[in-house]
Amino acid sequence: MKKLRLLLLIATGISFMAFQPPAKKVVREDKTLLISQLQETRDNLLKEVQGLSDAQLEYKTAPDRWSVIECVEHITLIEKAIMEGEQQLVKQPVNPEKRTEIKTTDEQIIKNVEDRSHKAKAPEFGIPKHAYSSDAEAIKNFTEQRNKLIEYVTNTNDDLRNHVMNHPVLGMIDAYQLLLLDAAHTNRHTQQLQEVKADAGFPK
Repeated sequence: MKKLRLLLLIATGISFMAFQPPAKKVVREDKTLLISQLQETRDNLLKEVQGLSDAQLEYKTAPDRWSVIECVEHITLIEKAIMEGEQQLVKQPVNPEKRTEIKTTDEQIIKNVEDRSHKAKAPEFGIPKHAYSSDAEAIKNFTEQRNKLIEYVTNTNDDLRNHVMNHPVLGMIDAYQLLLLDAAHTNRHTQQLQEVKADAGFPK
């Protein structure tokens, strides 16, 4: 679990120090919000990259900035790490007695991770490495991985709300919220690639 906490601290890198709300009452295994967020952020990302040429996907506003396709690869790499972390978490014994210590709501996780006014440096394992044979393959890798995650959430009997961990930035969160963080992270970087597309030098 120590490795998991470190992984998630690096992966998010976003300050939530202002959070002081009461713990949210649990509606047992209501997955509606999570599935919706995973589907919507997938669809929004795919809409943004649909029909783009390789030149457009690979365009950078500056040498040290990410291209559209690098944003896609980063999202995929971080999601893979979060999925692995979530699977480690649900293999641990349930600890519902810790739920009273959760201070961050689902809605706050979505809002604050998506807020690009808080900048964060990507961890080494999340930096795009062009580990794909084509831009189309990178998009396919994201799509297949996200669909697998949505299928897992839809069909799992894992008790996502009663596996609680101490996140080094957020404090106590549950496995459900960990996957909400993943969806919000997708939107965060979809906004980033939209900024690339809006640049004056973006290929027409």
